[in-house]
Amino acid sequence: MTTATAMAAAQYHEQEITAAVARGLVAARDRPQPAEDASCSPQKYAGMSRNFRASAWKHLDENDLAQASNKAWGLVAEAVKAISARHGGIIHAHRSIWQVVRELARLVGDAGDTPTQDWITNSFHVALGLHSNFYEDKYQEVDVIAGLRLCEALSRRLYELFWPEGAAFDGNI
Repeated sequence: MTTATAMAAAQYHEQEITAAVARGLVAARDRPQPAEDASCSPQKYAGMSRNFRASAWKHLDENDLAQASNKAWGLVAEAVKAISARHGGIIHAHRSIWQVVRELARLVGDAGDTPTQDWITNSFHVALGLHSNFYEDKYQEVDVIAGLRLCEALSRRLYELFWPEGAAFDGNI
């Protein structure tokens, strides 16, 4: 982690991140965490994110752009679920993923880093576009590759900001 990243990560307290996750779940009208969700650990979601990342590149190698697009979306979605679970919230619906990202980005903006807030929001829109491409299959390879790289960067940045002590993107969980 770079010094700038460490400084940025240090400005968010656990309570602030937990509150942002909770606001996102409330905004999405997601249900509270039932006891059976205890098996939905942050580590499990982070592992799934890493698996989606590897699978996305595998599908690209096989020229299956629709599947690669969906796996790129999955790597972001599972990273958001990991961060959410790390801070006490279990995501049950797609709309909750977007609401949690929106609240985390707002936390960054409220801390005065509006360029990063905007980058998170715009990068997430690219991930959503890749998810749509799974159904539409209209993107060219160059678009999917660029989108996948951005999804990797977004996931990495979310971990750096909101789970810096234990969720290295490349697999230290």
